[in-house]
Amino acid sequence: MLYLVGLGLADETDITVKGLEIVKKASRVYLEAYTSILLVDQSVLETYYGRSIVIADREMVESNSDEILRDAQTEDVAFLVVGDPFGATTHTDLVLRARELAIPVAAVPNASILSGIGAAGLQLYNFGQTVSMVFFTDSWRPASFYDRIKENRAIGLHTLVLLDIKVKEQSLENLARGRRVYEPPRYMTVGQCAQQMLEIEEEKGEGVYSPDSLAIGAARVGGKEQKFVAGTLRELCDADEVMGPPLHSLVLLGRRTHELEHEFVRDFALNKETWDRIWKAEYGKQ
Repeated sequence: MLYLVGLGLADETDITVKGLEIVKKASRVYLEAYTSILLVDQSVLETYYGRSIVIADREMVESNSDEILRDAQTEDVAFLVVGDPFGATTHTDLVLRARELAIPVAAVPNASILSGIGAAGLQLYNFGQTVSMVFFTDSWRPASFYDRIKENRAIGLHTLVLLDIKVKEQSLENLARGRRVYEPPRYMTVGQCAQQMLEIEEEKGEGVYSPDSLAIGAARVGGKEQKFVAGTLRELCDADEVMGPPLHSLVLLGRRTHELEHEFVRDFALNKETWDRIWKAEYGKQ
């Protein structure tokens, strides 16, 4: 059996009892380590689980899945995923490959950012499409997220923005030269995300959002040092010091924000007077 085991959002104790039992009995244990990270090191997981763990980077998962699936017809293999196996990141390709090899597959769900963001005080059924924000470069500024936000905003729904992480990435030069030299890990911040959003709005000019649009920065959701900071996109551009270390996410509020949501989120506001003024003028009419 191939087991896809959700680890939850924060540390070694977030794994479910069912998931831990699978990890302890599996022949091999892999940790998918390129779409998200836990807030603890691999060694902490290994001590708590009582098992050695093989890090499965992007190259292994996408190009060498046969190694992960080796002997899984006759042995139990555990593939650990931060959050939920089919939450913010799905591993459809791995499951389809297992099916081709007649390997049974089972998933053990857990909390993901899609559910954990509810701790910010927004009602989960008021969220629209989730979008991703990648690091811009001088020659690459993808803006597909903009149209998805536009669709969400048109019907008044919140938008969860998942922020880019770069783990074991190669520079274009090293990639072209075939050198296995990897860049230091990078994690996008709420400030970087807000800035890039405003840059794209300035380019598009469609008024989907503005520097005064209300948003929530979220950091280390589900962890002991979970942090939410609410403000305008302009304010969040300069809020990284308040937000603290990764991982970060951002939520752009929809215009159908309920009064109870406003009251809950207001406690996180960088400037409560500004928050109240904009909410009353732009959001409190619904």
